[in-house]
Amino acid sequence: MTLTTAGQMPPAAAGEPAPSQDIAPAKPRFRLDRETVPRLVTAIAALIPLAALAAIVAVLAWKAYPAIKFNGFGFFSRTRWNFGNENVPPVKTGGVLHPGGTGPLGTSYGALPLIAGTLETSVIALLFAVPISIGAALAVVEKLPRRISNGVGMFLEVLAGIPSVVFGLWGALTFGPILARDVDPLIANHMPDVPVLDFFRGPIGQGEGLLTSGLVLAVMIIPIVAATSRDLLRQVPRLPKEGALALGMTDWEVAQKVSLPWVRAGIIGASVLGLARALGETMAVAMVSGSITGQVPPNLYQGMTTIAATIVQTLDGALSDGTGFAVRALAELALVLAVITLLTNVGARLLVRKVAGTALPVGRGV
Repeated sequence: MTLTTAGQMPPAAAGEPAPSQDIAPAKPRFRLDRETVPRLVTAIAALIPLAALAAIVAVLAWKAYPAIKFNGFGFFSRTRWNFGNENVPPVKTGGVLHPGGTGPLGTSYGALPLIAGTLETSVIALLFAVPISIGAALAVVEKLPRRISNGVGMFLEVLAGIPSVVFGLWGALTFGPILARDVDPLIANHMPDVPVLDFFRGPIGQGEGLLTSGLVLAVMIIPIVAATSRDLLRQVPRLPKEGALALGMTDWEVAQKVSLPWVRAGIIGASVLGLARALGETMAVAMVSGSITGQVPPNLYQGMTTIAATIVQTLDGALSDGTGFAVRALAELALVLAVITLLTNVGARLLVRKVAGTALPVGRGV
């Protein structure tokens, strides 16, 4: 077979198969059509929260780097928090410029009491809020008539929308004094004299402290956990519950063995949402905690503070620092709070997968 003048294969003769030629596939071209645009929009929308989180952590780490270099690991073990003396010339330590001063007026940043106060108030809030929220959700879904349950549900949603400063004012003026007068003495005076229970004994304050902060946070997160648990319990199929009742189970046994296990993963997710609110709450805790930064709470009734409350209370004074180091120390505090929140959420998702064998209903998880 010979080639033609143009170097092409001659046409095949009658009865012969056509010669094969390698044809390069056409390159796909990107076009904005009805299928591409929704995919592109949803992909961008999914990446925006991740990009925002990465940007926040990166900015905090960049701003906090001089404070991390200056404080070292002692930041997590020291207890004294002092911006330094602005009336003396600033000094440079390890290449980091910071306010001068010696002794009690020297620059010192210890986050141990702040971290302890943040975790302790959040744990107290969860211990009270989760059982109450689940009980309220079960009552709304299983027991109350529809009209009453709708009213209670609306009340929960309204309670979730009340600003935190209102809760703080209520805690400082009403709830805290009631605790100091009627509840704290009842617990402290009747607690057995056992060393392990010394945390529940000891001097009683004026209504500002760890217990008041934790209970105010519990009231604030109850609507979040209760409303989410209510919506989850409404999705439990009726047939398994009716079958359990037909087998002779009581209403409590049905809730314990059917309804709650059915939505166990979702309830853990709702509790994590409430925990995130408790970890980052600022104004309410700042108004009822007592704002003591120099010590870990020695008992349940003494004043303390949290990371978020310390940031909001000291930011104004930190901005007046000419060296800018005080703001960098607060950025380090904020970075620690962000890491605590992230670790809490990741741990909760892993717990859901281990206990319930499934991911959270809001996503696949980690």
